[in-house]
Amino acid sequence: MRFFGLVAKMLWRNRTRTLLTVSGVTVAMFLFCAVEAMRHGVERATRVSADDTVLVVYRENRYCPFTSRLPQYYQSRIEAIPGVVSVVPMKITVSNCRASLDVVTFRGVPEDDFVRHHVPDLRVVAGSVEDWRRRSDAALVGESLANRRGVSVGDRFSAAGITVSVAGIVASPEAQDRNVAYTHLGFLQEASRRGGTGGIVTQFNVKVASPDLLETVAERIDDEFARESDPTSTRPEKAFVARAAGDILELVGFASWLGWGALAAVLALVSNAILMSVQDRARDFAVMQTLGFVPRHLVAIVLLEGVLVGLLGGMIGAGIAHAATTQRISLSMEGLSLEVASDPRLIMLGLAISVGLGLVAGIAPALRVARREITESFRTT
Repeated sequence: MRFFGLVAKMLWRNRTRTLLTVSGVTVAMFLFCAVEAMRHGVERATRVSADDTVLVVYRENRYCPFTSRLPQYYQSRIEAIPGVVSVVPMKITVSNCRASLDVVTFRGVPEDDFVRHHVPDLRVVAGSVEDWRRRSDAALVGESLANRRGVSVGDRFSAAGITVSVAGIVASPEAQDRNVAYTHLGFLQEASRRGGTGGIVTQFNVKVASPDLLETVAERIDDEFARESDPTSTRPEKAFVARAAGDILELVGFASWLGWGALAAVLALVSNAILMSVQDRARDFAVMQTLGFVPRHLVAIVLLEGVLVGLLGGMIGAGIAHAATTQRISLSMEGLSLEVASDPRLIMLGLAISVGLGLVAGIAPALRVARREITESFRTT
């Protein structure tokens, strides 16, 4: 670290080259951190945990909520299956079924079942559940959706042909709750332009007694309705999200390779910049050797130059990525949401990688300086 000031002066003396190199590192680190934030968001939404106990019952061979139609009376038959703790029928209406950054999802739920089984997992940050129960057109809006649409308690907003009054804003650790508006089931069944009137729902959310029963109960539900005119397809909730986000998963997988490719390009960029810098300062290094600098000192100077360039570019790139993803960017498809949210650990990973790349990029130029004879350096033009 005693060479820090000397290296900083060297970088400042070649400001144009330093600026271009740092800019390249910044762009690559922004891309890498943004892609990793998206990948982590997908993993959080689809990762199966040991305490998952929720199944989603959907219409067989249907994908978009517009096409899934199930009779509401299926609820009583599902409740009779051993291992089922609760069943919540849902009517879902979305403003856009395709992948989009601005989708409004309405979930119509039975009032008593919702309050009993789901409200305890939510945190009301504005308004109240009591206000929601008093009005048939009221909605409990997830905080991410409320921020994206700029609505607050008492406002009315419309989407997908549905107009609701905001009775409360709710927070939740689950991305699906933060990006939907919960309405009364009867209201949404009547107000929806698709799906007809009462008696038809989009899906059933089934909670089972134990995670070990997920597969068994899912099979029994599908067997129960296999011969009906509306057969079902039942999956664990995380698997249901993963199926709906299949295209997004492939896109994120490709983008991950793109991010690592950008880092490889940065390695070549920084290494080339340091090599050119070392070549330009060959006589300076020769003078240092005559003043008593030994090879390990020269190696330290060159490596520190790479570390500083990597650190500076990494800080700027990771900082921009953090600022861009702080507001929980939401990507929705088929009424389900994946959030791209900043994570401090991801920022630290980006900084560590950028410093490591700078260090690795400086190895070859540093060894070249250390092995060069003084006389050879003075002859370099």
